[in-house]
Amino acid sequence: MNWRRLWAIVVKELRQLRRDRITLTMIVGIPVIQLVLFGYAINTNLRGLDAGIVDQANTAGSRALVLDMLATGVVAPVARAETPQELMAMIRQGRISIGIVVPPDFERRRIDGRAVAQILVDGSDTAVQAAAAQLMQVPIDSAVPDTRAPPTSTPAEGRISVVGFYNPQRRSAVNIVPGLIGVILTMTMVLFTAIAVVRERERGNMELLIATPLTSAELMVGKVLPYVAIGLVQTSVILALGTWLFEVPIRGSVLDVYLAAGLLILANLALGLLISTRAQSQFQAMQMTFFVFLPSILLSGFMFPFAGMPKLVQWLAEVLPLTHFLRLIRGVMLRGAGLSEMWIDVLALAVFTGVMMALAIARFRKRLD
Repeated sequence: MNWRRLWAIVVKELRQLRRDRITLTMIVGIPVIQLVLFGYAINTNLRGLDAGIVDQANTAGSRALVLDMLATGVVAPVARAETPQELMAMIRQGRISIGIVVPPDFERRRIDGRAVAQILVDGSDTAVQAAAAQLMQVPIDSAVPDTRAPPTSTPAEGRISVVGFYNPQRRSAVNIVPGLIGVILTMTMVLFTAIAVVRERERGNMELLIATPLTSAELMVGKVLPYVAIGLVQTSVILALGTWLFEVPIRGSVLDVYLAAGLLILANLALGLLISTRAQSQFQAMQMTFFVFLPSILLSGFMFPFAGMPKLVQWLAEVLPLTHFLRLIRGVMLRGAGLSEMWIDVLALAVFTGVMMALAIARFRKRLD
């Protein structure tokens, strides 16, 4: 072992690493992102869940009860309705996660000791069901003193009922399997196309492509289309195994499931192409793919509750296509909603795809340098 030659190799590797700006960014960026995400953005204690309210009694006692529920911080009012059916429609469309229903005979129920309110919960997210259980502990009779009511200020103890829809058994597979479609498609589609252009350069095929009359747009779109079929095959495999092994329901249209998957596939392929125009090697392409995949899986709501994240992080997560796909796929498969009812998320995926594809075409040049 010649230590001088060994030291020369070490110096060479350090200098080469110094010139690789992407690798240097990953060395510092990945630990920083993980620390910030897990220490600041990830919060399993849900607060501020979107809630709709139906107060059919509209008395001082019913209003005080609703205000006590809002004071817990678990829910935040975003909509009001006249009937419980309207709340159910909002839950199915994904507009709210929790519905608070106070019946018209609230005062009589309070005096008789019966259930005085009902909490409707979107059970497609098991974390929301666990958070909604905290509302059962809100005191009832202490809110508005009544000489006819029992003199107690103890928690509700069953007088506020929680009803979970779409996953009453709270099986985690029902929540996880639809999300796995998005996670797997994000991981594979971005990676496949991220190395597409780089692979052409490394194999020497770029010289042949330069000699053809292909435009940049034709080359980019041509590379995307084969992977669309591969992504749909992956979707079919996950759906088949999910329904067979875990009995995950598909309450909505199967066509809507594939349309939502197609939107995510196109978004991820366009993002992968943009990465491929920046990376100089397949190793760099894989590094950049991981740099995108990590925030996607942590911030989209797949692993950790979306509602528990700070507002700034939620705004950042809205840029990620996986966030919108999870809302679409859970809405279609678990709540039976249609894509037309969740058009905002459909539009977000379409805009993301268009922007990423336009940037990829603009950055790509048919040349070797």
